[in-house]
Amino acid sequence: MAPHTAPMSHILTLIADRTQTTLSQAVIDRVREAIDGGPPRILSPGEAADIPCRTIPLAAALDAALEGAPIDTISTRPRNRRKALLVADMDSTIITSETLDALAAHAGIGAQIAAITRQSMNGEIDFADALRQRVAMLKNLPLDALEKTWAKTELTPGARELVATMRANRATTALVSGGFTWFTQRVAETLGFDTHRANELLHNNTTLTGEIGEPILDRDAKRTILIELAKTRGIQLNATLAVGDGANDLAMLREAGLGIAYHAKPIVAAEARAQVRFGTLRAVLFAQGYRLEEIVGA
Repeated sequence: MAPHTAPMSHILTLIADRTQTTLSQAVIDRVREAIDGGPPRILSPGEAADIPCRTIPLAAALDAALEGAPIDTISTRPRNRRKALLVADMDSTIITSETLDALAAHAGIGAQIAAITRQSMNGEIDFADALRQRVAMLKNLPLDALEKTWAKTELTPGARELVATMRANRATTALVSGGFTWFTQRVAETLGFDTHRANELLHNNTTLTGEIGEPILDRDAKRTILIELAKTRGIQLNATLAVGDGANDLAMLREAGLGIAYHAKPIVAAEARAQVRFGTLRAVLFAQGYRLEEIVGA
């Protein structure tokens, strides 16, 4: 390996999907050689490691070294790695499902609404228009469909650890969704988020009216909330972290100091500076340099 003549200005974090593979020393050594990196720091044996490097490694070099293994790679700078604000999307990020699609299944129009959701999350149609259209299709749906949907809602693996660990390290945690406050309130209470923001489904105490409270919380609103929360906390944007999967998350992912696309839609994966393609939400903690023993509930 060539002598290191320049300072190590970046850190490459490797995170293995432990359901499919193990981050072996051989893999770490191959990656280190490919990027001419410094001595590795093991974050979680067989799962995650940091390798200091001079620049952001080229994707081609990493792909060759990883040989197709399901291992995520995230590059950060050493300074201010641990963020003081987390802003997380809800649907398909903190929870595994799309709550609107799940509600639609109770109305017998699940496939029809899911198709519109896919277009919206891929950035093919305007988010606000798509949301109004889908909610209108739920007019007269009994309110007990909300409870039934919540009963089947599952947390994404690593979500509880992510929120608990960041809160334990004095970070502010916010759940910000283009979905509905009926669900964000319950998810926030379950996981301990400090605050939550979302859209309001209107009803007449018996059924949904097919309307939604205005203004709609969309991609621009998510970005604005990130900025406002950072200002309230008294921190710079480079001390913020955002995680999400859909097109309406792109603006806040770009704005945050560390924006991570989580198992994201193609348009988001193509534009995000960092992404988790294989692992759980624990990867978001490893990307900040947290070691396994520091993860609450691990």
